[in-house]
Amino acid sequence: MTVTVEFFFDLSSPWTYLAFNNLQPIAAETGAEVRWRPFLVGGVFNAVNQRVYAMRADPDQTAMNRSFGWLKEWARLAGLPLNFPSPHHPVKSVLAMRCCCALEDDQQALLHFADAAFTAYFAEARNIDDPAVLAQVADALGLGGAALIERAGQPAAKDRLRANTDEAIARGAFGSPTIIVGGKHLYFGNDQLPLVRQRIVESVKIANES
Repeated sequence: MTVTVEFFFDLSSPWTYLAFNNLQPIAAETGAEVRWRPFLVGGVFNAVNQRVYAMRADPDQTAMNRSFGWLKEWARLAGLPLNFPSPHHPVKSVLAMRCCCALEDDQQALLHFADAAFTAYFAEARNIDDPAVLAQVADALGLGGAALIERAGQPAAKDRLRANTDEAIARGAFGSPTIIVGGKHLYFGNDQLPLVRQRIVESVKIANES
């Protein structure tokens, strides 16, 4: 039996950068199939989690500063380069996520583009709100940057991003990444990946015993 893991993600989220990379070895180990689902985390925040904005507006920023410290420790643990926060933080990710939606039907292309875009933003401190940067990322993968930017501006990509975001909200999402195992078990964030792995293993075991 193959367990499907849906990974709703936004390229602007540092915790998603970690989880995106950390989930892949778990999937390889367990045989789970990951379905990469681009969405807009700002749309989620606006709908169900506006307290995030209040925390960001806090002039003391104690919680945020501690979070950045933990983020860097998690990155070291994962062996991932991290140059964050950069001058582009917080970045607008609408165009980048529309590019991802334009690639969603080709999951391998989406995986490679998301990986390169995460690296561009979090390791190289490049501005992924800049169409030229996104085109360069796509060109380096042989995906045709100019054509991808054009597709991202079409109604199909815009509608899919909106639909994915609405779907994630309807299924209980409140941030990025939102991870859904087997269509019903929802998890949030990089630190819950051990629970994701456990759920995958348990799901396979139950299926094999039934």
